[in-house]
Amino acid sequence: MAPTARARRSSQDDRRAAILDAAAEVFFEQGYAATSIDAIIERIGGSKRNIYNEFGNKEGLFTALVSESADTALAALSVEKFKGRDLAGILLEFGRRLMEIYMSPALIGVYRSIMPEALRFPELAKDFYDKGPGRASDRLAEVLEDAKARGEIHIGDCHAAADHFVGMFRDNLHLKVVLGLRSPPSPTEAEAAVVSAIGIFLHGIYGAGRPQ
Repeated sequence: MAPTARARRSSQDDRRAAILDAAAEVFFEQGYAATSIDAIIERIGGSKRNIYNEFGNKEGLFTALVSESADTALAALSVEKFKGRDLAGILLEFGRRLMEIYMSPALIGVYRSIMPEALRFPELAKDFYDKGPGRASDRLAEVLEDAKARGEIHIGDCHAAADHFVGMFRDNLHLKVVLGLRSPPSPTEAEAAVVSAIGIFLHGIYGAGRPQ
């Protein structure tokens, strides 16, 4: 790619990221139903045409926000990254990424926006689940199936186990942050929570400890 094209692409990516960050803030502050494209434009500048060309509409913007957060988390489960690694190492990287994403201001804003609106906008709620937590569980289930085929683990339902693992990162700590009862965990707190979750997931509560 030519330098000029790369610079243009980088500028477009930066602009897209800035729009998504501003949208997350406005969705959090005003709720999904009350948020307008105009409100996002006031926060970030630019024109409606740019947003409509990029995302289609408000629902497309919200869906992109969720989907790109999931993309970031799922990058930790890319085939290239975990070839030849044991399951504990894979889960440690994925757990750290999940914790980072779930505690990010953007996704906290998404959670605060979607929960009150889920019954009024069921299709939006479904998109949120399918493109976020649902995708994470589906991809992790594939990783667990591979570990099962290698004889590394012995479980019946890998998808149920994946749901349990992802759910461990939407625990009371996450709920407190969503409710505004505390700030996101420090790096030390986050690492301790990830290690604890993986230890319990792999070894059970009696044998939980640092991943081996």
